[in-house]
Amino acid sequence: MYYPDEVVEEVRMKNDIVDVISGYVKMQRRGSNYFGLCPFHNEKSPSFSVSQIKQMYYCFGCGAGGNVFTFLMEYENYSFEEAIKFLADKAGVSLPEADYSVEARRNENKRAKLLAVNKEAARYFYYQLRSQKGQVGYRYLRERALSDETIKKFGLGFAHVTSDDLTKYLKSKGYEDKLIMEAGLAGFDEKYGVHDKFWNRVMFPIQDGNHRVIGFGGRVMGDGKPKYLNSPETMIFDKSKNLYGLNFARTARAGHIILCEGYMDVIAMHQSGFTQAVASLGTSFTAGQANLLRRYAKEVILAYDSDGAGVNAALRAIGILKEAGLTGKVLNLEPYKDPDEFMKNLGEDVFKERLRQAENSFFFELRMSEKNYNLKDPESKTRFHREIAQKLCGFSEEVERENYIEAVAEKYHIGFDNLRKLVAACAVQTGMAKVAVRPKSGIQKKTDAEENKKKPQKLLLTWLAEEPSLYPQIKKYISSKDFTSDLYRKIAEKFFEDLENGAFHPADIISMFTDEQQQREAAGVFNTKLVELSTKAEKEKAFHDILVAVKRESLNYFTEQASADMLMLNQMIAGKKELEELSKTHISLD
Repeated sequence: MYYPDEVVEEVRMKNDIVDVISGYVKMQRRGSNYFGLCPFHNEKSPSFSVSQIKQMYYCFGCGAGGNVFTFLMEYENYSFEEAIKFLADKAGVSLPEADYSVEARRNENKRAKLLAVNKEAARYFYYQLRSQKGQVGYRYLRERALSDETIKKFGLGFAHVTSDDLTKYLKSKGYEDKLIMEAGLAGFDEKYGVHDKFWNRVMFPIQDGNHRVIGFGGRVMGDGKPKYLNSPETMIFDKSKNLYGLNFARTARAGHIILCEGYMDVIAMHQSGFTQAVASLGTSFTAGQANLLRRYAKEVILAYDSDGAGVNAALRAIGILKEAGLTGKVLNLEPYKDPDEFMKNLGEDVFKERLRQAENSFFFELRMSEKNYNLKDPESKTRFHREIAQKLCGFSEEVERENYIEAVAEKYHIGFDNLRKLVAACAVQTGMAKVAVRPKSGIQKKTDAEENKKKPQKLLLTWLAEEPSLYPQIKKYISSKDFTSDLYRKIAEKFFEDLENGAFHPADIISMFTDEQQQREAAGVFNTKLVELSTKAEKEKAFHDILVAVKRESLNYFTEQASADMLMLNQMIAGKKELEELSKTHISLD
């Protein structure tokens, strides 16, 4: 849904960023800004800054930053549309109706009806658990050591032994057979007609990230088959793109996600305070689920069953996590089979220690491979070392590969240089990229010349944001074209246009970008740390030096391009004159 810029700006201006963020972060005022502990990374001293003047936030520790929309998108993991709707409702702003096509409107209506019937079904199951007929289900949950509070939190319920109770109830509420079946709550056959899909089961409502019921899982009471039964995929329920418990885990802020195999494992984790736990939905972990997790954490700790099937599932998941750019670790649950049993027998403190000791996924893979070799036999041991070398070839980044070679060499008592040569040989034999060979003691310093070039541009934009009254004195010498980065140039174009019109709103500039990284970088542009200077003369010199540095870099840029472009040549000539004049000009900070 597209909202006009004026509507977006109205919503933003009617939601003061300090008021909104103070509902999530405890902050104290320091000068013109507010500071608190960053909600996006673990820290002990406050580096999270919120500016009421700029209507922006920025963390000097992790670089998170943006406006009020960005905050909700990062903290609550809302889409941009969801953030606007939330804040519009909070401020009492009426949003325009969506301009859907006939087909899109039909699909939207169908989605709304499916969500409504699922919500009603969840309500029905919830109350049946507390009825006389639901006592068998309630006793089962209590025997699994779940508290009433936990049962309520997850909306757990019960489906009766009879096979048409839910269907009758939903029809009494006005829902038609066709919709009930499309939601996966009922099936049809010639003998029984329309009948419930779930019966004689404890019910687990499956919710999306916004706490909307999109499907169900049911655990049979007794020895019936299948033991666990899940809703089929529907318009609103895609198993490969959802995770059980994610509606709670996405706001856990633990720095990692615990990935389990079963619903009860997740619930046991949450009851014990580990609210970062999730589980796949009756299927193997998928790339879609890994990409979903990437929105919430960089590290995933696998808490799969410790049996053979669990190990194989963990090995598959490690590869998927790696492909998604996530760091994977593996939890040691022995001597127990799953997190639920572990927690009941050893408790929270031991589980916390196991989390801290979670095994690096690469070393877990090696440990599992090691079981296939006899390390007392030289030939078998050599084959194992070759397999290690092949796995090490999978690290495309040289620094990371070197670090793992060093760690593996130490762990398995292999000579570092010998292992490096073996890795290089494997890379050549398998046709993979050549592995650079350099001495172990070699130190390669990385300098980011581009960042050094951009720093004066960032300083200038921050300074003008702090003191917009300086713009009229510098606009003769500096324009948006002097910013050599595409992102900075776009920011400067909007910034300088607003300054010309006398209506500068830094937070509005953030809304020009939809990419999260660009929003962070844009926020950082207006939050560069300025050196504190004591005298007016020192400040004027510093500001003048920044202007000259921006103009000089601009001139260098256009000079490099001038030979191939007449427009660039003209820009270079004009820039040279402006730089000469600027060098002789005094800029007053009065």
